[in-house]
Amino acid sequence: MQAESAMKVAWLEKLRVFLEMIKFSHTVFALPFAFTGALLAKGGLPSGEQAFWILMAMVGGRTTAMGLNRLIDAEIDAANPRTSSRAIPAGLLGKGTVFVYVLLASLLLFFAAAQLNRLCLYLSPVALAFLVLYSYCKRFTSLAHLVLGLCLGAAPVGAWIAIRGTVDLPVVLLGLAVLFWVAGFDILYALQDLEFDRQRGLHSIPVRLGVTGSLWTARLFSLVMLVLLVGLYMTMHLGSWFLAGLVVVALMLGYEHWLLRGGDLSRLDAAFFTMNGYISVAIFLFTLAEVLLGRSA
Repeated sequence: MQAESAMKVAWLEKLRVFLEMIKFSHTVFALPFAFTGALLAKGGLPSGEQAFWILMAMVGGRTTAMGLNRLIDAEIDAANPRTSSRAIPAGLLGKGTVFVYVLLASLLLFFAAAQLNRLCLYLSPVALAFLVLYSYCKRFTSLAHLVLGLCLGAAPVGAWIAIRGTVDLPVVLLGLAVLFWVAGFDILYALQDLEFDRQRGLHSIPVRLGVTGSLWTARLFSLVMLVLLVGLYMTMHLGSWFLAGLVVVALMLGYEHWLLRGGDLSRLDAAFFTMNGYISVAIFLFTLAEVLLGRSA
């Protein structure tokens, strides 16, 4: 009994380390956009069953993505002083253990997709393929940020498909908005590893354009995101609540870029983690208000 209890404790500790390694709490970046897509597709609240399986698909997909990234980048992480303390390079988790968690998470993704509808199930291996592709992109292209954006942009598209079973123009606009939003803040995040990536021959927009060029590219991507969200607003004939959300998001994006003015990266954590978490939640909350209050006004 003691040995069995010790094994359970060991696996629970490994699970805790794994969740910390993949930054499970950062699911807040993509999950609100998935539910935004579901709200718009439904024109109201999805059923409890739909919401549950969308949540499970998101958890499975993001866990798979981050776990794969940590596995594939283990040697790079070990060589980078900023990431050498991550679980695999530090010896806290073995690659075999991480692979088991990734396998379980991918099975959760497929199972959840199957519970939603057939199209979601058919597209889930495509999503997984792009997750694998992203982890290798930095080895051969500076466009890795856009590939990551494509992976997260699939969240609202997948949720829309889960509700309607089709792909329509409004969710394409929303997915592209998420793509450019993610690519923009990933460029900012990559600034931390600029010198390391240069030395290792890795590819990124900061490596190609430097700090100033990267900051301007991130600003441009944020502007594109806002334009696409305006397109969504017009295409779906949304009302004042959603419009107010766009204004709030524009102000938060402006503040995020103001924090990094002049290439000052000392506030990167506030700009990257705090503001982008607020942005995704704000869009969800204003969309929720739109479908619940705006349509009934």
